[in-house]
Amino acid sequence: MELDPQNALSAIQAGIRQASALIVTYSFSVLGAVLLLVIGFVVAGLVERWIYAGLGQVSGFDLTLRRFFSKIARYVVLGLVVVMVLGQFGIQTASVIAAIGAVGLAIGLALQGTLQNIAAGIMLLALRPLRIGEYVEVGSIAGTVEEIGLFATRLRAADGIYVLAPNSTLWTQPVKNFTRNGVRRNDITITVPNADNIDGIQKTLLGLAERDVRVRKEPAPTAFVAELGDSTMDITLRYWTSVSDFLSAKVELNKSVRNILNGSAK
Repeated sequence: MELDPQNALSAIQAGIRQASALIVTYSFSVLGAVLLLVIGFVVAGLVERWIYAGLGQVSGFDLTLRRFFSKIARYVVLGLVVVMVLGQFGIQTASVIAAIGAVGLAIGLALQGTLQNIAAGIMLLALRPLRIGEYVEVGSIAGTVEEIGLFATRLRAADGIYVLAPNSTLWTQPVKNFTRNGVRRNDITITVPNADNIDGIQKTLLGLAERDVRVRKEPAPTAFVAELGDSTMDITLRYWTSVSDFLSAKVELNKSVRNILNGSAK
């Protein structure tokens, strides 16, 4: 079968026209996609900086949260840009969004525990039941807070041990913050025979507290009978100090009270 030169030429010309139309069409699509990507990256960067700066104007807003929310805003803008770019090539964006939603749901279910820690970290940073440098106790966890992250919080125990606690654990239990209020109370209780001079013992204990410059004048220290037994009674010295003076005052006053007891026993 002989090839008709005229038909062959017509077929070639038709192919060239179709290829030219496709090139023109997709050239505009590629150009539009490139422009969208460039503009999208610029806008995403601007949005990130605006949100970071705006949250910085909020008094006491945590630096970690500022970075977190500004980054989230950036990625949201970039995600919208990617969907728009795919639309330039005729891809059904509704299907893409549905697929992204399904993938996000699957990832969320797989990382459920991690997401709980992130949510708890945001709440800890926003409500601030504990801050860096504060000594806290949460269930069996106790120590000085060194870093509050989005996933976990790092603490240093009283004996210097490194502690890394998941944020969800810290958020779901009551927090005892020994530093936040700035002052702490301490009770020193001694047991003496009922025959001893109660007024004299109380006066002696109060004198010890009042002479110690670390003991606060308000609330004033007090000494009282805490418990009365058949042959003995418990007398308690109650006083308040600043958080920084709590341990040293406790050690010294315990020593002074012990010396008095030893002296009276001789």
